[in-house]
Amino acid sequence: MQIVNKPRVLVRMETEELGAENMKANDREIAGDHYQKMDIQPWDAMQAWMTPEQFKGFLVGNCIKYVARAGKKGSYREDIEKAQHYLEKLLEVL
Repeated sequence: MQIVNKPRVLVRMETEELGAENMKANDREIAGDHYQKMDIQPWDAMQAWMTPEQFKGFLVGNCIKYVARAGKKGSYREDIEKAQHYLEKLLEVL
């Protein structure tokens, strides 16, 4: 496995490049790599502990949070990218 650092997005790639259509939300992280350094990502633990409906609600809530605060805490673009990241995970579980 190699780590590829792109602007504000850390992408974990297997030995050969994954096409964008094959990349999962867990394969990348917006604004750092703090979650990818963990043995299990927090949203994976939450998915295991929550019902499917609760987990979908958690993902939707985070999308709303990042869109609502866009540009108020940090970079507008970064908040929108974080919302997109949660939408990608939501689409994976639908």
